[in-house]
This record gives sequence, structure tokens and C-alpha cells, in this order.
Amino acid sequence: MPHQFPNLTVVTHPLVRHKLSVLRDKETSKKKFKELVDEIAMLMAYEVTKDLPLAPVEIETPLETTTEMKLSGKKLTIVPILRAGLGMVDGVIRLIPSARVGHIGLFRDHDTLQPVDYYFKIPPEPEARDFILLDPMLATGGSASAATASLKRSGASRVRFVCLVAAPEGVQRMLDDHPDVHVYTASLDRELNELGYILPGLGDAGDRLFGTK
Repeated sequence: MPHQFPNLTVVTHPLVRHKLSVLRDKETSKKKFKELVDEIAMLMAYEVTKDLPLAPVEIETPLETTTEMKLSGKKLTIVPILRAGLGMVDGVIRLIPSARVGHIGLFRDHDTLQPVDYYFKIPPEPEARDFILLDPMLATGGSASAATASLKRSGASRVRFVCLVAAPEGVQRMLDDHPDVHVYTASLDRELNELGYILPGLGDAGDRLFGTK
């Protein structure tokens, strides 16, 4: 479906759409939910990484020497936003085993209502890396924007954000705060409700992944 956001790519592959439909179903078990988040993340990683740079390398096949293409230079780093983002890591790593993994944990300050890092750990030389930030939900965009700002403060200049479902409000917040960061999602949902939940959404991804309420 067309949308008005220049910073957004909606991944509409039939396998992604099918798996997302099962993921949304409230009857889907915790075990199945976890497997689906993993699978969708892996399928989306194809789209997210389609413009990674390549460089020629010489290869010896069993028959002759040939020049082929391999990923070049830029070090890829996967950064889940704790805790729900953890559910997306393994799928991406299965596709890109050489990628490093960082972690960002955020909580909302009760007085200022602003997100604050309680945990921030990424590999060295952030300025030389491509970062893929993971969180299943892009709702208000507060956490995504804060995590992106933390990465940029550390020296990161190339960041992509990947989620499973996004609300228009969150995509707009990322466009306003970080117009250079492209957002990838499996679905642009309708809206947020008064509690900040995405509609139709899939509930609380963290609770459904880890069996908590």
C-alpha cells in the first residue's frame, strides 16, 4: 500500500505477510510467537541489507580462478533495543553470521517522561560501522529515537531501524528527529490507541516473547 513517508520501506514479501498474520493472532503460543519473530526478522534482513557494498575478490573454484563479489569494508552491527528487540537478533545473525551485536536498554524517567539509557554497549569504532537497530514495535517512536540518538552520540553515522509493525506516529517521529535513518517494517498499522498501543498491532511484543504480563 502507498504511504507518505520518505523514510519508510514496508516489506511486503508474501512470506513476511503470512507470518505476520499468524504473529498477530492472539491464539498464537509463546513458542510459535518467538519462532515467527525470528523468521520474519531473517526475511526482512534481506531487504534491509540489499544495498550493502560489494568488492571483487579472486576465488579458486575446482576448475579455474575467477573474480567474484563479496561484502566489503563496512562492519555490520546489530543492536536490539532491550528487551523485545532480542527476539529479532538470531534471525538476522543467521543471515549475517559475521555481524557483531551491541545492546541498548532504555527506561522512561517518571518525572520527565524522557527515555534514559540504563545499558549501552556497542563494539569499538562505531564511526566505521553500519548499524541495524532492532525493536519489534515502532509505536510513539520515543525509544527508537532515543536509541538512535545514543548511537549517534557514540559516533555512529549510518543507522537503519527495523521493526515488525509501525504506527504512523512513530514513523513521523523518526522522520522529524532522524531524517537520515531509514525505517523498515513488515506493516504500517493504522494508529496508536490512547494507551500508546499500535492498532491493530500484535499486543505487547516483549510480554508475548517472554511470557510476562
